[in-house]
Amino acid sequence: QVQVVESGGGLVQAGGSLILSCTASGLTFDDYAMGWFRQAPGKEREGVSCITYSGGSTYYADSVKGRFTISRDNAKNTLYLQMNSLKPEDTAMYYCAASGTLYCSASWYSGFNYNYWGQGTQVTVSS
Repeated sequence: QVQVVESGGGLVQAGGSLILSCTASGLTFDDYAMGWFRQAPGKEREGVSCITYSGGSTYYADSVKGRFTISRDNAKNTLYLQMNSLKPEDTAMYYCAASGTLYCSASWYSGFNYNYWGQGTQVTVSS
């Protein structure tokens, strides 16, 4: 049984930092590109970042480029999202997802072709 579990969310002041983690079990972690997504109340889900199976390539939404860094440790079956210079508009539920492919597709941000999703971790940024 595949399980994807996010952690590390919380309340932080604007300008602060958080590190989100996502641990996957029940699958061969390094067979999957991984993505981070977020959804704020009343808004559509947004693709935040994607990383290929080896970590060799990463992709970011324009809204987080230069502030967020995605990484992975395949030995630990863990995905990370380092979030710096947080803004109130970053407030959302953050989800981790395992893609059905080794590489991030051209439409990685859409959320399609991701086989497994976590339950999410809440990030709240106060102004």
